[in-house]
Amino acid sequence: MQSIATIGVIGAGAWGTALAQTARLAGRGVVLWAREAEVADEINSAHRNSIFLPGVPLEPGLRATGDLAAIAACDAILLVSPAQHVRNTAVALAPLLRPGTPVVICAKGIEQATGLTMGEVLAKTLPTATLACLSGPSFAADVARGLPAALTLACTDAALGKLLAEAIGYRNFRLYWSDDLVGTQLGGAMKNVLAIAAGIVDGKGMGASAHAALVTRGFAEMRRLGGAMGARTETLVGLSGLGDLILTCGSPQSRNMSVGRALGQGQRLDDVLGSRRSVAEGVYTAAAVVRLAGEKGIELPIASSVDAIVTGALDVDTAIDALLSRPFRQEGL
Repeated sequence: MQSIATIGVIGAGAWGTALAQTARLAGRGVVLWAREAEVADEINSAHRNSIFLPGVPLEPGLRATGDLAAIAACDAILLVSPAQHVRNTAVALAPLLRPGTPVVICAKGIEQATGLTMGEVLAKTLPTATLACLSGPSFAADVARGLPAALTLACTDAALGKLLAEAIGYRNFRLYWSDDLVGTQLGGAMKNVLAIAAGIVDGKGMGASAHAALVTRGFAEMRRLGGAMGARTETLVGLSGLGDLILTCGSPQSRNMSVGRALGQGQRLDDVLGSRRSVAEGVYTAAAVVRLAGEKGIELPIASSVDAIVTGALDVDTAIDALLSRPFRQEGL
């Protein structure tokens, strides 16, 4: 592939809309697929997405559609469906896709039912696609407004990775390429689980010291599981691992941290999720992370506590007490 002139984006939620906006700012022709007809109509007629990205004017050249064939015709595709819907979306896209088309995974999660990463799901459902992954510290509203951000773009084909980075990135959206697909995916998925835990600490009013300890020990869990899955350390300490963890655990603007805060304040999970249209990926990824850890024989006490809380196996206070009662151990383990 010599150039990427057109980019299709699947998923018109906040992040998908922000990435479509970014691709337009980078000078590409962009088609954004929206599941909701009213979202596509508003983007095309009023150049805004008031449901998922309110208050952000969109580039007039950004075109929305409900036709997956229009997405499949693009030079490269950004797949921004929620992680638990990636499989169904890919199955629908498969018969329309040209062999070799780059498909960039932008969902940050692990499939709950199977424990597969998004890359593993797409290897089964889109076997003729060339896979890449985009992940890193980025809030959709910041990116859509053109505020500076830096992310990792991972692709095993170095030349294609560089080409994708140049096609999607521009001055205020800096992309650093890598060939570590596993580490880039795992960092983005696991930080969502840990952000729920950080939110619980905040919601319970446990203080900044407890928050710092939680994030640090959570990062140790990310490295532990990453090492067992073949992720490189330099990836996990980079933008798509530690960088995203710091952002997501440090601001209530994070969907996952805000869910954790609500849980820490005593709200019921069903009530919290029922009041939102956006998806908090960590709620569903927690079970998959714990499943992977069990298969690898790895102990992840924080991630396991989050899973126990969101499934109702433990209440927040019991989970916190169990974590604080764990025996002292050597740093780094």
